[in-house]
Amino acid sequence: MSQKPSPGSSGVPFLLGGGEMGARMRAVDWAQTSLGPAEQWPQSLKTAVRIMLTSRQAMFVWWGDELINLYNDAYKAIVGGKHPEALGQPAAVVWREIWDQIRPRAESAMRRNEGTYDEALRLIMERNGYPEETYYTFSYSPVPNDQEGTGGILCANTDDTQRIVGERQLALLRELAARTADARTFDEACTRSARALETNPYDLPFALLYLIAPDQRRVFLAGTAGIGRDHPAVPATADLDGESSWPFAKVARTHETLVIDLPQASFGELPAGAWGRPPRQAVAVPIAPSGQTGKAGILIAGLNPFRLFNDGYRGFIDLVSAQIAASIANAQGYEEERRRAEALAELDRAKTAFFSNVSHELRTPLTLMLAPLDEILAAPEGEALPESRELLTVVRRNGQRLLKLVNNLLDFSRLEAGRVQAVYEPVDLAAYTAELASQFRAAIEKAGLRLIVDCPPLPEPVFVDRDMWEKIVLNLLSNAFKYTLDGEIAVSLRAAGDAAVLAVRDTGTGIPAAELPSLFNRFHRVEGARGRTQEGTGIGLALVAELARLHGGTAGVESVYGEGSTFTVAIPLGRGHLPADHVGAARTLSSTALGADPFVEEALRWLPGEAFPLAMEAAAGTPRTAAPGDGPRPRILLADDNADMRDYVRRLLAAAYDVAAVADGEAALRAIARRRPDLVLTDVMMPNLDGFGLLKALREDPERAAIPVILLSARAGEEARVEGLEAGADDYLIKPFSARELLARVAGTLALSEVRREALAREEEILRETDRRKDEFLATLAHELRNPLAPIRNGLQILGLAKDSPEILEQAR
Repeated sequence: MSQKPSPGSSGVPFLLGGGEMGARMRAVDWAQTSLGPAEQWPQSLKTAVRIMLTSRQAMFVWWGDELINLYNDAYKAIVGGKHPEALGQPAAVVWREIWDQIRPRAESAMRRNEGTYDEALRLIMERNGYPEETYYTFSYSPVPNDQEGTGGILCANTDDTQRIVGERQLALLRELAARTADARTFDEACTRSARALETNPYDLPFALLYLIAPDQRRVFLAGTAGIGRDHPAVPATADLDGESSWPFAKVARTHETLVIDLPQASFGELPAGAWGRPPRQAVAVPIAPSGQTGKAGILIAGLNPFRLFNDGYRGFIDLVSAQIAASIANAQGYEEERRRAEALAELDRAKTAFFSNVSHELRTPLTLMLAPLDEILAAPEGEALPESRELLTVVRRNGQRLLKLVNNLLDFSRLEAGRVQAVYEPVDLAAYTAELASQFRAAIEKAGLRLIVDCPPLPEPVFVDRDMWEKIVLNLLSNAFKYTLDGEIAVSLRAAGDAAVLAVRDTGTGIPAAELPSLFNRFHRVEGARGRTQEGTGIGLALVAELARLHGGTAGVESVYGEGSTFTVAIPLGRGHLPADHVGAARTLSSTALGADPFVEEALRWLPGEAFPLAMEAAAGTPRTAAPGDGPRPRILLADDNADMRDYVRRLLAAAYDVAAVADGEAALRAIARRRPDLVLTDVMMPNLDGFGLLKALREDPERAAIPVILLSARAGEEARVEGLEAGADDYLIKPFSARELLARVAGTLALSEVRREALAREEEILRETDRRKDEFLATLAHELRNPLAPIRNGLQILGLAKDSPEILEQAR
């Protein structure tokens, strides 16, 4: 439109002022337009224009049939790239891209003289060369002309675009934070993040969330929003060193946000989100890890096709990425805390089991020390018991067992305090290892196993602490013997590279795969493991691993459950890896090594002992319980995996009872099936089937449920006693116990059992007598009832006949 100076316009007072748009309107030759000279404009138009030019609100005036466009300075931002050509143009030309939306509103004002109001109306404008999402609140107010009709429209506008877009973006960030706040795993954090992103399909038509596995140099899909996992543009995984449709490698390397064009030929038909057309671009955004070990990732997000990716949009995407990173970090923190809590709980359980086992390990030998000593001391002064030497042998053996346990605990205490004193010296390790292993040969062969020792000379001496190496070899051999019930145990030593490798292989029961990672943890025990005994503290293998570590070496295990295990200890050759001040040094702390004897003696006690006569004469001076009357002696079944305890208890009871002894609960059930005992005396901790399992099996069998059971346990305290009694035990005897206490408990339990049997017999006799008297009463009652009923029945029969033959009734009279 021509904008040369017009004499008429310059002198029109209503066009004065108004900034740039006032000057432009004054410069227009309005006579050349459908509006005509400005001086001749209707007064209502002049007034509307004056209001518009002096207002700081974005306003326009559309006038005449063509709705010629007039606007103020504040409206220039709305017109955008169409300024200044939009001045004086028909509204349908200026706003051709949105005319379908606004024409009905203009017609309402012009034709029906009815104003309109719209709040935050979405309009896709093309004012800067591209379609753009905008939101405006505006009202079309009819302006009358001089002919009492409607001459045009006055409109005030408020741009709500930033507010609407900001609110929905803020809503997404809030939703993202709320949904992921209690995510507990990486997968959950990513899945919840993806679900939250779906709530804003305007700014994120689609999104892909990938986590980086740096050790594998790959990314893995962790979540999608607005797009299916089966879409061609959604790889499940991608190699960071290979080609991919998305720039994973570059983002992972540079940690920068990249804008990606989306040609349909490369990505197919992509989801449009809330829009009618798919996005033209996407961004790949790095998800920063938290800390040194946090999970890193990459967010691929489709962009709104009606918005430029400017600083505001980029800032929003960065906030989304940061929130996802925070949710992943929180999940990682929770996961680490959960693992720590589980580890602490497992350690607590292991410690509880350890102290329970230690209690058993302490109380059992204490019983076998204190009770025999009580017997010896109870003998008249100057008179020795015939079996004193045997009793003292038991005392010594269990004293050695206690010393071995205490030394193991001392070793661990020194390890914890960092006070272990290692003295490394060059040793012919092959000969030393073969010597240690050979000391187990007698026990292994007595158990029916084969021992193979294969330790050829090594090319050089190995620097080891002799006491520590002794404990390593003996603990591994003891463990192999404990869990190998048939087959062989093989010990070998070889030089492998720059290390000497000890291997102890067995054909034992094997270890479940799930237990292998925890096998060398202190206090850890494999639950339900089948072995020769349940005795043990769970620190032997942990001690092996710690002692190997002090040599700069490692301990390992390979096992096939049900087939056997191979334990290995690798010790580096040479001396460079060892502390120089501990090589050839003098030992100042007392040694805790005891040699092989305690290990071998303990192993021998795990083997079934020789058969004892069921009735063994007691020695004089030992408290005894007289056999009841002249009848058969009560029969007691004793179940205990400790051979010393079986021998000792059997000897105590043999004077008054017939005693059969077995080593575990399964053997006890077989013995009970062969011959029913009058009392079962069982240890709680036994292999294969423990005391509680034996008790449960008896109580669930109606034929054997009445057999009285006494539990022997190292678990002291009221809680342990209550647990045993609630399980159905008749009595609960805590180790260490005296001979007198054991005999009294056995006699009392048998007496109570006899009372119960007699009471049950009397009850059954009473029931039988009651049944007999009831039968007699019913028989008498039946007889008494039959006598009066007979005449009545006969009379009724006569009456029935008389009905048909009156003469019969006459005869009856």
